[in-house]
Amino acid sequence: MLTARFRSTPEDFFVEEQASFAPTGEGEHLLLTIEKRGMNTAFAAKKLAAWAGINEMGIGYAGMKDRNACTRQRFTVHFPRRVAPDLGLLEAEDFKVLEHSWHNRKLSRGALAGNRFVLMLREVQGARASVDARLAAIANGGIANYFGEQRFGREGDNVESARRMFAGERVRREQRSIYLSAARSAIFNAVLSSRIASGTWNTGVEGDVWMLDGTQSIFGPEAALDDALAERLASGDIHPTGPMWGAGELRTRALAREIEDAAVLPFSDLRAGLEAAGLRQERRSLRVRVRELAWEWIDDSALRLEFQLAPGAYATELLAELGEVRA
Repeated sequence: MLTARFRSTPEDFFVEEQASFAPTGEGEHLLLTIEKRGMNTAFAAKKLAAWAGINEMGIGYAGMKDRNACTRQRFTVHFPRRVAPDLGLLEAEDFKVLEHSWHNRKLSRGALAGNRFVLMLREVQGARASVDARLAAIANGGIANYFGEQRFGREGDNVESARRMFAGERVRREQRSIYLSAARSAIFNAVLSSRIASGTWNTGVEGDVWMLDGTQSIFGPEAALDDALAERLASGDIHPTGPMWGAGELRTRALAREIEDAAVLPFSDLRAGLEAAGLRQERRSLRVRVRELAWEWIDDSALRLEFQLAPGAYATELLAELGEVRA
């Protein structure tokens, strides 16, 4: 549909976390809103730990953000005595403290309402009318909720690293978490690809388990897609789900279960490893809504996009729906 260049500069990818709670104003955790440029979340956490003189375990954050971007996200820093160093010591051209307040608990993963993105595509080639039509369809129907390539490592080798870990190779704690996530994500993506191939990723089938939009609440399996479910599906109130692998029985039944069983069959080693690691079966939506999607043609070769996504959804997957977007 189009070809374009992306991330010519960090400013071409702006992402801002949407807060899910207000600070309490009390407690042992200093809640900071940080704006950073060209710096990933792990590096920022190390910087904060060094400033505070504490172990990195005392730093909390809700989600991981890319290095090649301008980002705003919240961190907590644990100070049992409620005495923090001068915030001015953190200030740098690529690192600014926008807000700070005390809070009563460490910021946990996933503790955000979503992310707001502003993306700039350059050297765009393609029919403007077709691009506009595709964006309108995305605004109406959402996109496939694939895990993006970031989940699988710089060279895409996190899944193979997971296999070596499951075979007995020792890894650091933080690597273990990354490899477990990559293994789960590969299995989920395979199921989603199967549902896309069968034309059922956004329509539902017999035996599906459903997720309420904007939540992690699930229900089902449902024997059939009746009129009431079909109306909720069309409105974006509910979405079909796929497995986040772990120990336990798949919840789907009938045709939904058949598709999942076939899709996960090649991943017996990853499935066994995830089960042995103590993870439990969970579900993830196959579809994600793109909220408040707006776009502006700066000129014939530059397109600005602005939108919001739920936690865990990838902006790069929206770009993939538009065509070939190269870094």
